[in-house]
Amino acid sequence: MLRPLVCCLLLCLSPGLLSAAEQQQPNIVVILADDFGVGDIQAHYPENKIPTPYLDRLVKQGMSFTDAHSGSAVCTPTRYGLLTGRYAWRTRLQEWVIAAYEPPLIAADRLTFPGFLKSQGYTTACIGKWHLGWNWPGPQPSQMTEKRNGQWQLNWDFTKPISGGPVDRGFDYFFGVDLPNLPPFTFIENSRVFPQPTAKFQPDPAEGIVLPKAFTGAPAAPDWKMQEILPELTRRAVKYIEQQAAQQEPFFLYFSMTSPHEPVVPSPPFRGKSGIAPVADFVMETDWSAGQVIQAIDQAGLGENTVVIFTADNGHSHYTGWKDLIKAGHLPSGPYRGHKGDVWEGGHRVPLVVRWPGKVQAGSSSDQLICLTDLLATSADLLGTKLPATGAEDSLSFFPALQGKASDGSRTSVVNHSNFGEFAFRDGPWKLVYKLGERNLEKSRGKPTIAELYHLQSDIAEEQDLSQKHPERVRQMTADLQALIDRGSSRPDQQSQNDGQVEFKTTQKLRWAPVKD
Repeated sequence: MLRPLVCCLLLCLSPGLLSAAEQQQPNIVVILADDFGVGDIQAHYPENKIPTPYLDRLVKQGMSFTDAHSGSAVCTPTRYGLLTGRYAWRTRLQEWVIAAYEPPLIAADRLTFPGFLKSQGYTTACIGKWHLGWNWPGPQPSQMTEKRNGQWQLNWDFTKPISGGPVDRGFDYFFGVDLPNLPPFTFIENSRVFPQPTAKFQPDPAEGIVLPKAFTGAPAAPDWKMQEILPELTRRAVKYIEQQAAQQEPFFLYFSMTSPHEPVVPSPPFRGKSGIAPVADFVMETDWSAGQVIQAIDQAGLGENTVVIFTADNGHSHYTGWKDLIKAGHLPSGPYRGHKGDVWEGGHRVPLVVRWPGKVQAGSSSDQLICLTDLLATSADLLGTKLPATGAEDSLSFFPALQGKASDGSRTSVVNHSNFGEFAFRDGPWKLVYKLGERNLEKSRGKPTIAELYHLQSDIAEEQDLSQKHPERVRQMTADLQALIDRGSSRPDQQSQNDGQVEFKTTQKLRWAPVKD
């Protein structure tokens, strides 16, 4: 198991390296794996069973953060937070994810990570999974619906451009999919669907497991193959890096992977390679894919001036072969409780490794508490500039930690959100959880949540609820969480507004909160 380091790290940095403003602007590459557990990099947990040689090499070359978290335990809200520097529960989306054909979650006028970097002279690209909504053209508009995937059987015009996606939210270029397990089953380049989904989707059991059978008959490209998605995205990302190597401008690449999220469809070279289960094969292919992108950076001669960040959107999925992994002795969540979707640590604690040769000490680690919303503020510090006064409400820089320094402005608290809309509030070693009051979400709607308190430093598995023993701490942390929600921002110098009414003492009645007056 990877051991956290306490306080400052010993880093060999000369004074000239500490001023990012004096350096040529570095390229920034963020690799975001999908449903990749905190325990899935073997270098961090050597006793685990899935080989990850490419990511193991990255760990040796960079700094690993042992207390890194996604803002949410599921896909869409984490992606929103990473790209905007704002917790997604501040939007109207209070649970689950963007469904098929729902509209953009990121407002057109909101500051975004790629938009900020464009203002600093960067070329920006998103390759992979978007899953943040589009304005799909058709006889009806894309709408926020309470029924999950309530629009997938409606008619849509795939011959027309789709707006509100990556190229309208700060990216110069996009190639990828909305997500691999929802229609339409085809690729999208910039704002165009290509190839056209003129066929009807038919799941092929030979491709893998956890296929989206519920969408049989949905629009699909002719001869659409699920197993070809990740290899094609990898080729595109490598090609983009090779093209940018010949350019003068710095670039930002957001490589948003589709694996090991379902459908679990390892391509032929990886089938059976783990000897454990298809999902373990897919984890190995995820490692390979990330490795191809990092190798492309090095082979293009860009390694010394490129910041590479590898992380994941949430914990490992529990329905794609979890029992097979546990039986084989592989613990996707390491020593932590829970998995994808959970308010527990296994739902939102994620691996995060940063490589920046000559600037970040190779083979080091940090126990600084960080959230994926912090990538935006950290990049601003890295460039020697400041974030705009508005936007990026929940982005706090961890640049001092990359330099091996302590900072008074470092994050000491974080809010995490579950698939069901449950809240967890971390304050130092303490974690306050407001979980569902009943056994399932539907029975809990409108009812009081249940507060539980854990001390992670002495109880990393979250086994001992201390709320009755420390009622004063529960009261103080509840008040602090309420204040953070009401202020609309985590940044100490900023006050903002949430888009809807945010509740944590009761379970929300609606997936989409009403617009706040």
